[in-house]
Amino acid sequence: MERIGESRAGAVVSPAFVPARPEAALAGSIPAHTVGGDLIEQLRMLEEMKSAISALQARVAVAFDLVQRAEQAEAGVPASERGHGVGAQVALARSESPNRGSRLLGLAKALVAEMPHTLAALTSGQLNEWRATLLVKETACLSVEDRCSVDKELAPDAGTFAGKGDKAIIAAAKAAAYRRDPRSVAGRASRAAAERTVSLRPAPDTMTYLTALLPVAQGVAAYAALTRAADSARSSGDARGRGQLMADTLVERITGTPGGISGINLDLVMTDRTLFQGDCEPARLKGYGIVPAEWARTVVAEEQSDQAQELSVWLRRLYTAPATGDLLATDSKARLFSGRLRHLIETRDNTCRTPYCDAPIRHIDHVVPWRSGGTTNLTNGAGLCEACNHTKENPGWTTQTIQGATHTLEIRTPTGHTYRSKAPPSPGHRPLRT
Repeated sequence: MERIGESRAGAVVSPAFVPARPEAALAGSIPAHTVGGDLIEQLRMLEEMKSAISALQARVAVAFDLVQRAEQAEAGVPASERGHGVGAQVALARSESPNRGSRLLGLAKALVAEMPHTLAALTSGQLNEWRATLLVKETACLSVEDRCSVDKELAPDAGTFAGKGDKAIIAAAKAAAYRRDPRSVAGRASRAAAERTVSLRPAPDTMTYLTALLPVAQGVAAYAALTRAADSARSSGDARGRGQLMADTLVERITGTPGGISGINLDLVMTDRTLFQGDCEPARLKGYGIVPAEWARTVVAEEQSDQAQELSVWLRRLYTAPATGDLLATDSKARLFSGRLRHLIETRDNTCRTPYCDAPIRHIDHVVPWRSGGTTNLTNGAGLCEACNHTKENPGWTTQTIQGATHTLEIRTPTGHTYRSKAPPSPGHRPLRT
């Protein structure tokens, strides 16, 4: 037996006795039900601690927001601009993306200021952070007074949602919100149509998720049309599955071309060994990530069917430093990053260079600002998403390039904390080990 902790919990969790040889417990030398029960008890206690820590993080985040706003007020920052960048600092501290950090800060404000019963339930472990988020989300359309009333009516801290799943919690919150202010709930539904959009995100095995957020009538109509087309094709003897037919029909109707490809530009980065010598070193596809070498060669060499236009393949050579795999620098006297220099930075950085932010690159900006003497070259350029590019312009934020083998940025926040971001390695580069 290995004793890995004390078996009584106050503020400290107690991993109880765990057998060095689990099969010994099954053989009868140790009562199996005792060991299993202790382990389950530990899991339950750890889950409650996670919820309590989430509640404490919410209180700390709100306190930090108040401190930052007070400091910005003393520095003369206009009232309309106070609080900018706070969500990004919360995100860096919690190893989250800036977008996620802003949502966590909003959740914290709602729990601390408007939903004390939900916060108490989170503190005691009766709710986890996700279910507290659901309650906050479903009452977001209400006024502060109505939201407080719903929080009091549901009283999560009294065990209202004991044994309830996500759907039950959402339904209860929706019903309570509608009773308080049906007009706001209806207005929220009408405004949701303005948020319709189409998004693309990577899926495993060189696939992608093409998602459309549509009003319910339009979504049902589109799905019904694809279903009818697939059923018609199958009744005519098409051997493809129903789902395959629906997917192929969607692509063909959107692009207007059988097979779906009518002329595209894929930024596919690979080594010359992968392209010409059959090497297994994987490639990198901009906007997706790492792809298998065989798939990359197939995409480059593949020709379209007779019904479609032939796919033109362009090869662009990108030279890297042999020892580091870093793309070589290119100087420019231009004020803006454009043309080949912009393309080179986008290829090098792949996604936003802010730590933990995987958002697509929207802006290419100077690390050291142009107004401060920064030059327009590869070393002083960084790919950022729109939100992160605006965040770094807030008072107290600075960024600089750190000399080294790989292009590295050092980001300093208004509190003096520093975070480093290294450019992702190019395909084929393997870092040296000491």
